Amino acid sequence: MRRFVVFVLSVLVLAVVFAMQPVKKRTPRQKKVEDKRVYLIHADNLHYDQYRNGDAQVLNGHVHFRHNGANLYCDSAHFYEASNSFEAFGHVKMIQGDTLRLTSDYAYYDGNDQLAQARYNVVLKHRKSTLYTDSLDYDRLYNFGNFFEGGKLVDGSSVLTSDWGEYHTDTKLAIFYYDVQLKDKKLFLTTDSLYYDTRTSQAHIVGPSNITSGGSHIYSENGYYNTRTEQSQLFSRSIIKDGGKTLIGDSVYHNAADGTNYAYRNVIYNDTVNKNMLMGDYCEYNDSTGYAMATQRAVTIDYSQRDSLFMHADTFKIFTFNIRTDSVYRKIHAYHHVRAYRVDVQAVCDSLVYNSQDSCVTMYQDPIVWNQNQQLFGEEIRVYMKDSAIDHAHVIGQAFSAEQMADSVHFNQVSSKEMKAFFQKGEIRESHAIDNVLLVYYPIDDSDSTLIGLNYTETPLLKMFLENRQMKKIWLEKPSGVLYPMTQIPPDKYFLPQYAWFDYIRPLNKQDIFNWRPKKAGTELKEQKRLEIPKRTTNDGRYHTATSR
Repeated sequence: MRRFVVFVLSVLVLAVVFAMQPVKKRTPRQKKVEDKRVYLIHADNLHYDQYRNGDAQVLNGHVHFRHNGANLYCDSAHFYEASNSFEAFGHVKMIQGDTLRLTSDYAYYDGNDQLAQARYNVVLKHRKSTLYTDSLDYDRLYNFGNFFEGGKLVDGSSVLTSDWGEYHTDTKLAIFYYDVQLKDKKLFLTTDSLYYDTRTSQAHIVGPSNITSGGSHIYSENGYYNTRTEQSQLFSRSIIKDGGKTLIGDSVYHNAADGTNYAYRNVIYNDTVNKNMLMGDYCEYNDSTGYAMATQRAVTIDYSQRDSLFMHADTFKIFTFNIRTDSVYRKIHAYHHVRAYRVDVQAVCDSLVYNSQDSCVTMYQDPIVWNQNQQLFGEEIRVYMKDSAIDHAHVIGQAFSAEQMADSVHFNQVSSKEMKAFFQKGEIRESHAIDNVLLVYYPIDDSDSTLIGLNYTETPLLKMFLENRQMKKIWLEKPSGVLYPMTQIPPDKYFLPQYAWFDYIRPLNKQDIFNWRPKKAGTELKEQKRLEIPKRTTNDGRYHTATSR
């Protein structure tokens, strides 16, 4: 018990002792005060002349100042110690670290604001970029220089000039205004406002700008151009011109190195030489190869004739061969859901190819062509042009032609294995139906324009000669047929077995080319099996076709 009491009393005594000890106050850390003074390190000669220079210390010979990590040199100076500033004359040089060097003939330096005002033959070198001007204010506090009497920035092979601008040494961003010019290799850019990043060699266009790159001319009001890779990203309906070709889009990407161009949304590609246009929401064009492609509501417009031809397909592709030679020619591929409209002619098919070498348009898979009240279809239709006008046409396989009469009830019809039509000045003059020809024809009484009857004829060859779209003469080879009076026509003779009238598919106007309407089930052309070329055996027992050698 006694030990316990002694222990308690000892604890109480210690508690009282500690309570009586004074509490030590923690001394606050002293904030490091930045030294803003300009120090004079060296001068060969120093003197005062209060009457001529006021409070300035006049320094001559190898003058050296130091301020906040920067060393400043000159031939002579006026040092205003009270205002922490100086004027420097002759071979002025400011060096900051190992990345920045500023030289001039004259400078005023304010140590309080850390502002250097350099004048005459000013050169600012920062890493690999060099700025030349006659008047530069360099703010060391915010790390940027401002020139206002013309300047030139050299960054690698790029040379930028303008009337006024800024250069930021921390972000390596240059800003140029008024009469801006950028020259680099194949590039020449003119604008009034330009941002240039020396780290990425990328120019940001922020106003009306013109760029000449090789044979291309670019107009843009918003975009980027990389002088290192020669790639452009252009927005706001920028325009690229190359010879007689123009590409416009909401967004356009141009690569001068390989001549590729990509355009997005509301794209227009116009070829004024060949007088055609390509439109869509996505287009490509290559300057060097002549390749072009359009898709997403793609439209091609041929305006070489008095009436323009409008054609839509899921995709258009243009291939140019022997480019930049006298034997150049092009092929245009259109697929799928091809629909074409011109005032005098309309057409639909699954796919189409145009070859400028022989001026031939070939339509594949259920092609149909309309001309006024006439309709023509077959397995394949080839149309040959001459001087931008149709010269002749060839329908291959299951050829069928129908002409709707004035009463809209009766139809002149011809079916055969193939058909040929010949034109003069855009008007059909002669038509041939070849092999297994079936003919339904309604002769007209010239006195009162009434139908005389129905002429049903079978023949191996039919030739029709027209003038002013009117039948003038018919020639048939070994025909056999019957002329039925109008009141005695058998019901099964009104229409040939292949008859079909696709008025519900026909494009109605240039806007209707976007509305694909397929044939009704059962009206598609039936696939015809072709006879195989007979085979023959040789002495070695192998089979060869008749054309084998």
